[in-house]
Amino acid sequence: MAELTKLESKLGEVTGLAMAAQAATTKVISLSEEDQDLVSQLQQMNKEAAETEERCTDLAGSFDGKKTAILDEARATKAKGAKMMNTYLDEDSKALDGFEFLTMAEAGEVGHWSILKTLNQTAGHSEIASLVEWALPIQERHFASVQAGSLKLAAEENPAEPA
Repeated sequence: MAELTKLESKLGEVTGLAMAAQAATTKVISLSEEDQDLVSQLQQMNKEAAETEERCTDLAGSFDGKKTAILDEARATKAKGAKMMNTYLDEDSKALDGFEFLTMAEAGEVGHWSILKTLNQTAGHSEIASLVEWALPIQERHFASVQAGSLKLAAEENPAEPA
């Protein structure tokens, strides 16, 4: 297997996070079916995560002989995300729980994309720069959206009720 640079490894991680985001938004949609506005936002996020995965995968193919290793890194990251989601969201989870999980996950995605951007400032890979320029604002919007959704759902809760 090809040895990855830190830049290539981080590309694999953001690819895997995009894969994991699709599964996470699908799960949270199932918890949020009563609020069509939130469901619509999650469906849009899911679509954008799929496009992000596709763009990342296409870019991974431009690294000579390393696409398989980058995508292996992506699958490993996706598996870690799935494990986290399954630990955090159980059969008793509600929409707020789902949005709290997505808030953590989206913050992590913003962080990973920001790190990829910083690593690439030294590497100077123009295609990664273009991808980050496209993806980072989307991830920042996703984070803001799920945080707002969390706060909306929290405001609807009775804080005196038993957990």
